[in-house]
Amino acid sequence: MTLSPLRRFLLDTSEREPAQELCELCATPIAGDHPHLVQVAERRMLCACGPCAFLFDNPGAGGYRRVPDRYLTDPGSGLSDAQWEALQIPVGLAFFLHNSAQGTVVACYPSPAGATESELGLESWTSGIGAGRLAAELRPDVEALLVRQGRDCLLVPVDACYRLVGLVRTHWRGFDGGADAWREIDRFFDALHAAARALPC
Repeated sequence: MTLSPLRRFLLDTSEREPAQELCELCATPIAGDHPHLVQVAERRMLCACGPCAFLFDNPGAGGYRRVPDRYLTDPGSGLSDAQWEALQIPVGLAFFLHNSAQGTVVACYPSPAGATESELGLESWTSGIGAGRLAAELRPDVEALLVRQGRDCLLVPVDACYRLVGLVRTHWRGFDGGADAWREIDRFFDALHAAARALPC
């Protein structure tokens, strides 16, 4: 028996290797686990090879900043319900970063449609999450404070936040996300905590 043309196509597709990722500066093939750069003016993230990323280790070099790989927690950090309400974020997950090009703090939250963004008022920031020790450590453009209401507050590389956005887009179902989505979110935060070190008291 011969396979139909459609079935042959489906089999061929499933057996193809994923497309090779390339450095977006020099087009060198790169591994799945690779550095990222942020183009500050356009707020665009680029995949990079090791040598190209090394060129931009100095902040602001050539308009790019390398995304670091540090994860921090502060045992004393957290937001009260009133502080969270003041941020006016409609879901229980959000990340906050300094946009140096605009001189503002931006709040983003993951949704099934991607990352939704809103600027924070200075008062909401300084009287809430911006008053903590983790906020004082934050590097503009390349790191973010990732918060899960009532549970977690971590300083993470900004690319980790966009991994969370992708996870939500992939697994979210219905109005509340569903059990599978929240199971994946729990695993994601468990991995972040495993990678993080605590700020000294």
